[in-house]
Amino acid sequence: MRTRDRSTRRPGVIVSGLLATSLAAGFLTQAPAAADAAVTDYTLSVDADRTGPAIDPTMYGVFFEDINNAADGGLYAELVQNRSFEYGPVDNRSYTPLTSWQHTASGGATGTLQVVDDDQRLNERNRNHLRLNLAGTGGGAGRFGITNSGYGAGMSLKDGARYDFSVWARTDNPTGTRLTTELRTADGGVLSAPVDITVRGDRWTKYTATLVSEVTTTGRLSVTAADSGTLRLDMVSLFPRDTYKGRKNGLRKDLARKIAALDPGFLRFPGGCLVNTGSHHAYEAPDWERRRSYQWKDTIGPVEQRAVNANFWGYHQSYGLGYYEYFQFAEDIGAMPLPVVPALVTGCGQNRATDDPALLKRHIQDTLDLIEFANGPVTSTWGRKRAEMGHPKPFGLTHLGVGNEENLPDAFFARFTEFRKAIEARYPEITIVSNSGPASGGATFDRLWDLNRRAGVDLVDEHYYEAPQWFLENNDRYDSYDRTGPKVFLGEYASRDNRFSNALSEAAFMTGLERNADVVKLASYAPLLADVHQNQWRPDMIWFDNDRSWGSASYEVQKLFMNNTGDRVVPSRASATPAVSGPITGAVGLSTWATSAAYDDVEVTAANGSTLLRDDFAAGAARWTPATGRGTWAVEGGAYVQSDEAAENTLVTAGDTHWRDYDLKVRATKKSGKEGFLVAFGVRDTGNHYWWNLGGWGNTRSAVEKTADGGKQTLLENPTTIETGRAYDVHVQVRGRQVTLYLDGQKWGSFTDDRTAEPFRQVVTRDKDDLVVKVVNAQAAAARTSIDLGTTRVASTARLTTLEGAPDAVNTADAHPIQPRRSTLEGIGRTFTYTFPAHSVTFLRIKAR
Repeated sequence: MRTRDRSTRRPGVIVSGLLATSLAAGFLTQAPAAADAAVTDYTLSVDADRTGPAIDPTMYGVFFEDINNAADGGLYAELVQNRSFEYGPVDNRSYTPLTSWQHTASGGATGTLQVVDDDQRLNERNRNHLRLNLAGTGGGAGRFGITNSGYGAGMSLKDGARYDFSVWARTDNPTGTRLTTELRTADGGVLSAPVDITVRGDRWTKYTATLVSEVTTTGRLSVTAADSGTLRLDMVSLFPRDTYKGRKNGLRKDLARKIAALDPGFLRFPGGCLVNTGSHHAYEAPDWERRRSYQWKDTIGPVEQRAVNANFWGYHQSYGLGYYEYFQFAEDIGAMPLPVVPALVTGCGQNRATDDPALLKRHIQDTLDLIEFANGPVTSTWGRKRAEMGHPKPFGLTHLGVGNEENLPDAFFARFTEFRKAIEARYPEITIVSNSGPASGGATFDRLWDLNRRAGVDLVDEHYYEAPQWFLENNDRYDSYDRTGPKVFLGEYASRDNRFSNALSEAAFMTGLERNADVVKLASYAPLLADVHQNQWRPDMIWFDNDRSWGSASYEVQKLFMNNTGDRVVPSRASATPAVSGPITGAVGLSTWATSAAYDDVEVTAANGSTLLRDDFAAGAARWTPATGRGTWAVEGGAYVQSDEAAENTLVTAGDTHWRDYDLKVRATKKSGKEGFLVAFGVRDTGNHYWWNLGGWGNTRSAVEKTADGGKQTLLENPTTIETGRAYDVHVQVRGRQVTLYLDGQKWGSFTDDRTAEPFRQVVTRDKDDLVVKVVNAQAAAARTSIDLGTTRVASTARLTTLEGAPDAVNTADAHPIQPRRSTLEGIGRTFTYTFPAHSVTFLRIKAR
């Protein structure tokens, strides 16, 4: 155990630009530097002769999920969107089978086109295809066909680059059909020499060609035909020849290189919420349902035979990037593959579990088959399929996750146990990863950890997305974890934005992950990729458009840590920043989220019994101020009613931002909608407040949430749900920094918000002969630090890598303000002083024997 060797400082501090509002709201922070002070003094001492925990080479990795259009149109290099005409409203209400396609005609050619699903289809899984009825050109040079615009603004083409075209086609014209493919501009300008293909016979055949772009621009693919008769097309594809590692059906080179540059120890795939949401049923004729959980067998084999699916995040997924490609990519970048399979219990805001024993048995067998696909000999059924795809050598799978963010802990664990028994019986060498639900704490988290601990599970996957302040406050999260219990796989975490202040808070938190490397065995920031024009989630590590990609500030932090992890922790300690505390202060508020609710009889009284606010709305609602401008508020029937069921965060406020030590009472009634009530206190503004979220998350649970500078964190959780039409008496008591909550006269819970956000965090690791001193200074003042390395056997110079910038800085396609700056520090000895810049992450690499 190393906890006694670690810093004794209290957790605490937020970055300077955010400090004033947080202090005013009564949040607990570090003391700000005086206006005329540029430096705060610290000490940092290293116990160089002692050793801390070993750091596994796989500690830091990457997590890929097809969110934010990360696969099709992103990492997967295919340029044709909707290549098999399978798009539809099941994917997205705006989609049709001809999304991204337009018909084209020239030289008087005529015809009709139609997407059909009939007995002439390519195969049972690739059912839709395009039928062109060619009316002929009267012997002229006219052509009739289609063009594909690709993803977003169009296909990014490079001058002189080669592109591999392919199509599956058939024709009933006995003399064949002349097919021409070429690259064109949106207005029809020619970008490549046309290539002619003759389609012969009324059986599906694959045809290929190579196109060479004559200019660097944005274009589209044109496929046109002459002659007459019926021409059928499917799986129209255009791939850049220059993929990552030159692989067929491969990956976009710039994105893959940025991932590889992180030097990840593992690759977790294919999700996320993507894994275990959707229907759990197999395809059922005649509907051929597409909304189902991710199943690995759908994603291997020839691409034209793979299934498609409706992506959980509101678009289409082709499965062109499938399990074989994931395993291959992990091997290419030297990462341990870590697939995750569905446990047949939904998560991510859904609450369903299968009660079909046959279906559960099939998924368990599918998981056993997956291990055989990864590791089995070529003589085995699934090992042979791997070899047929081009990889006779086993992929060397060692870890496998079952389930993701389930909200039904007992239902999940019962099914997880069945998976575990079957896997351990057949493959005892495989490490099986469980999880702890969707949040950093709460009833589901506690229950799942209890079940995992009792069962002696090897690894538990934790997920959380929190405000920067939470990460600054929780550096010591894993200091108190049981060293003999299950280890932690921090599979998804991030601070909720992409500013440098977010990256600083993550860096501060990562020093705690490394310090606890004996408990936290794996960790991956998430999400990994995001299309800047089409995305569902922020933050993200790597952003891209069709032509460019760039790392966020968080990418630079992750890369710095991942490229300089080290082999072992060296015990160290640092002094703390003096903390400033104050009571929770602020006005009160009422809000709703996708719900209509009525509020009445609001009363706020001071601790001495005096009345601060009393409102029964008999005289209207003049004392209440809309804070967000959302929702439809009006006095109806003597109550204050928000009637818009679609509106989210409809906060209205009343009172004084300096109020402290008070009781807030209100009667609340849900009228209709998805959730319950939001009763706010300690309100400074829309970005700084607390609220009691009763019936949140689709009316599945309730919690107290704290919003600091726009980022939320959960302080207290309870499984309470809210009934429609029932009046509830809500009572919030604020005393200093302690809050007690009552619902219908019964104590619901209480908490004390007394954690501080320390700005100065550090960890030291040994990387062969180097000491790597890693310091995060997340405040406006520079940190002048007296450093004692604990040994005189050090080189006189150190290599420095520094990330430094304004806390609100954001990396974009055109500007990269947060990037590493490398330098050399002279005059190193056992003791020396170094001033770490404000708002910075600094790594000092020092030769030390």
